[in-house]
Amino acid sequence: MPVTVTTRLEEDLAETIDQIAKQEGMDRSTVIRRFLQKSVRDWLIQENLDKYQEGKQTLWQAAERSGLTLWEMVEEARKRRAQVPYTIEELKEDLKGLQ
Repeated sequence: MPVTVTTRLEEDLAETIDQIAKQEGMDRSTVIRRFLQKSVRDWLIQENLDKYQEGKQTLWQAAERSGLTLWEMVEEARKRRAQVPYTIEELKEDLKGLQ
């Protein structure tokens, strides 16, 4: 069930949103809702990629907590140039396992 949220905006921001709404053929509420959805999604992805890079969670956990599939998260990690938390010691251990 939708919830009504009220907030104050600077006049220039409200005007910009109105211009976007007019250009896109939408009302102000729809534009704000879409911006919020995109911003929340982006924040969740970045927050969870940061935790992944810090070694606090797996990429699979990052994907789940962001509401993405593993492959979507892999693509986001690639686009955002996320560093894989993989140490030299882990590489040596993996190479030993291949022998």
